Amino acid sequence: MTDRWARAEERYRQREADRRYRRDDRAWGGRDGRDQRGRAAGGSEQDDWDDYEDDTNVIPRYTDEEPLYDDQPLYDDDDDLAENYEPEPAPPPRPRGSRPRKAGAGGPASRRGGPSQRGGSRRKRSRAAARKAVERKRRRRYLWVITAVFVVMFVGAAGFAVMKFARSMAGHEDYAGPAGPLVVVQVHPGDTAKQIASSMVDKDVVASSGAFFEAAVRNTNMSSVQPGFYAIPSKLPAAQAVTALLGKDSRVGNLVVSEGRQLHDQHDVNTGARKEGIYTKIAAASCIGTGPEKKCVTYEQLDAAGASPDLVALGVPSWAEQSVRSAPDRSRQLEGLIAAGTLDFDPSGTPQQILNQLITASAESYQSTGLLQSGAETKLSPYQTLIAASLVEREALPQDMPKVARVIVNRLEEGQPLEFDSTVNYALDQTEVATTDADRARRTPWNTYAMAGLPANPISAPSLNALRAMENPEPGPWLYFVTIDLKGTTLFTESYSEHLRNIEKARQSGILDSGR
Repeated sequence: MTDRWARAEERYRQREADRRYRRDDRAWGGRDGRDQRGRAAGGSEQDDWDDYEDDTNVIPRYTDEEPLYDDQPLYDDDDDLAENYEPEPAPPPRPRGSRPRKAGAGGPASRRGGPSQRGGSRRKRSRAAARKAVERKRRRRYLWVITAVFVVMFVGAAGFAVMKFARSMAGHEDYAGPAGPLVVVQVHPGDTAKQIASSMVDKDVVASSGAFFEAAVRNTNMSSVQPGFYAIPSKLPAAQAVTALLGKDSRVGNLVVSEGRQLHDQHDVNTGARKEGIYTKIAAASCIGTGPEKKCVTYEQLDAAGASPDLVALGVPSWAEQSVRSAPDRSRQLEGLIAAGTLDFDPSGTPQQILNQLITASAESYQSTGLLQSGAETKLSPYQTLIAASLVEREALPQDMPKVARVIVNRLEEGQPLEFDSTVNYALDQTEVATTDADRARRTPWNTYAMAGLPANPISAPSLNALRAMENPEPGPWLYFVTIDLKGTTLFTESYSEHLRNIEKARQSGILDSGR
């Protein structure tokens, strides 16, 4: 047993000596390098390391943590031998000028995995484990944050759903009555039931848009509501508000202007019947309410507002402003600027605001025909084209309008008076198709028998057909025309003698007989 342990000790010493003190020529630069350094210094070729004593008799101290063999520790069964070993002395100092050996560059320790290498591995494993622990902690923190966000979102969505369900079960806010004063609500073109509901809430007709919308959906007549203005009592229950909106008397501010109508009233010579002017029509359409609470704008208020010099407040378009400002009669300065057709206005406004709405809408309608771009052939400004269109409206039936427009253009180019009876009647309170010699001889700013050129302003509200005819007159040489019967048959010619014969036909039919 003793020999066995002795041999083992000897082998261990030899391995440790080789591991600890073996020189590596590659690490130290080789012998040639030492020879060169020695010769350069003027000394001998003998290395300075030759005097170094390699004490291999030192037996290192062993611990149980580093056994020699994997199956059993060294000296496990011999306590006497273990007690004879002394601690391993410190390694000798590194020679001057030596270069350290690179880690893992050969040698028994690097090949066999010595204690220093195993210690470095442990440190590397410890750092990797620390990094992994930090990463796991960070992932857990992110996981908690994401979980918290999802929990908050879920709770919020659940709360919203609960509130919505509770509101649906409780119903929408609604007035119980009694009804308040009348208010005017506008329905715009293309409005849906929801948009109408919002307008109702804004005017305090209903308490909530939801209540009105539900009542509107249940009423199949809601699809018949037309754009315009409606007078409806305020603070109504939603179902009653829908019924009031659909009522036949709720529509207000709806104006219908027939083609060729003038601003002021006129009377027929033969029957004495009054032909209502546009101002009278506006006054009737402006009424709100019934009985003692009925409110309307009057004819006189509109006439006074229409004569105002503040053309911008009246809505006069820029292309007509200069001519309107120089009008010979202020009460007629807006003639022709309110177009024929159906127009809507807010009757709760002032007379000036009402006229502004109507003139603005009419100007947009006129301009839609290309009025501002016309005149290349006729040599007429937009306002002059409007004046001429009002003459066409009063003188011709729709099928003859393009020819009458050509007669106007041809006569203006020739410098010949137009001689239209409609321009004579315009200044008269009592009118008829025929005119007297005295009426035709009376000089006025509109009488085209007494002067050449166009009247000072339009003489009626022209239709869009008349305006288009004047913008694009039918080509032809005509200079004269006359209506020869009550059916409206009109004859055109460029010969004055033929025109006189056509006038005789008109007299024979009785259409030119005067009731004065």
